[in-house]
Amino acid sequence: MTKAIMIQGTGSNVGKSLIVAGLARAYVRRGLRVAPFKPQNMSNNAAVTPEGGEIGRAQALQARAAGRAPHTDMNPVLLKPESDTGAQVIVQGKRRGTQAAGSFMRDKSGLLEAALESFHRLSDTADLVLIEGAGSPAETNLRKNDIANMGFACAADVPVVLVGDIHRGGVIAQIVGTHAVLDQQDLDHVVGFAVNRFRGELSLFDAGRDDIARRTNWPSLGVIPWFFDAWKLPAEDMMGITSRKGGACKVVVPQLERMANFDDLDPLAAEPNVTVEIVPAGRPLPGDADLVLIPGSKSTIGDLAYLRAQGWDIDILAHYRRGGHVLGLCGGYQMLGQSIDDPDGVDGAPGKVPGLGLLDIDTVMAGDKQVALRQAHAIGGNEPVSGYEIHMGCSEGPDCTRAWLSVEGRPEGATSPDGRVRGSYLHGLFSSDLFRTRFLAGLGHESSAGYDDGVEATLDALADHLERYMDLDQLLDLAKPVKA
Repeated sequence: MTKAIMIQGTGSNVGKSLIVAGLARAYVRRGLRVAPFKPQNMSNNAAVTPEGGEIGRAQALQARAAGRAPHTDMNPVLLKPESDTGAQVIVQGKRRGTQAAGSFMRDKSGLLEAALESFHRLSDTADLVLIEGAGSPAETNLRKNDIANMGFACAADVPVVLVGDIHRGGVIAQIVGTHAVLDQQDLDHVVGFAVNRFRGELSLFDAGRDDIARRTNWPSLGVIPWFFDAWKLPAEDMMGITSRKGGACKVVVPQLERMANFDDLDPLAAEPNVTVEIVPAGRPLPGDADLVLIPGSKSTIGDLAYLRAQGWDIDILAHYRRGGHVLGLCGGYQMLGQSIDDPDGVDGAPGKVPGLGLLDIDTVMAGDKQVALRQAHAIGGNEPVSGYEIHMGCSEGPDCTRAWLSVEGRPEGATSPDGRVRGSYLHGLFSSDLFRTRFLAGLGHESSAGYDDGVEATLDALADHLERYMDLDQLLDLAKPVKA
């Protein structure tokens, strides 16, 4: 009999994704078949599934924690923001189209049905489904037609544990306030609470924990101290992106407004000899970089305009003239070329703009969206690389004759004549230890990390952390059988 329970939060970025990942690993170690599930997610940091669909990166990490391959049923509705008012809508892994925020809130036709279909299909493969909410159920203006939090919990009749974040302050008000604004139907589904990201002596919050329980009549499932190794796991969205000070090799990354698939940075940040500096708007790119890495983008032309508005185009060209290296991945690769033409607006606003001119290629946004896992190897050193493509458009030009990757037998990427500027559509290439070692050697630095081993060790440490500070037996008892 499959059971399910839902982890909701008092707000975004309270640690729901990490908690679900840690719970998944903990319950798998207890011998259960676990499946992660998030009915609706909003993130430009997507992962590619083996069947060629898209899901949120957090669900892919949770699947890894559960020891199973990611699947589109784990995140049936994915919203990928293209602007402040519109997003690409992915349903069960496939692009449905782009909707303005207002029209999406008014019309979610078929989305709850798709979410329930995926949930029940996933339930058939597991003993326990760990469901993650999105944002906060206290956003009462969004309750009508909600499929991300209480709307889904009520439709699927699953119990809810509410998680608050003490680090941001006011955690008693977060949890008690949520209790105060929920309708009775929603309250009936909440079976407990937990407090996350505590620093200091736990006993100092005993009175606060007990006050929450008294005011809500919800049992406490634990007060969870700050998990200091969380940075070693892929961040779900831009709120989780931070610079990471390491060694002498300096990788500088302009923080684009619609930055996407920035998990490319995680293996570099895990290197003790590498400093990854994420540069926010309003600051120049530092002049002492070994590498400027332009990441992927959900709106390439829009983010290229944003890059220019910050003056980063001038900084990048100056960096190159000083002898520095530049790498563009996916949207960043397209920006490095001579021009980007998006006649139909498939990746944002339509139009044709000049690129940064560091690669002799031109990009046209046309054709079907490429979403696929890829096996590749580096040309020259033959190091194996496992990655994925997730993009619109095709780039062609003289510098493509100097491809630096071979993806399933075809040349991929482009290189400038002097070898200091490179671009590729392949994400995830730095996860390969051998490739990353040679790449860093080309910058004059050494690699000393095993990335995949580090992720696995961190997931195990996270599971240990939750076993110690949460009542996992009670949580499992509170989970309910899935109704057909």
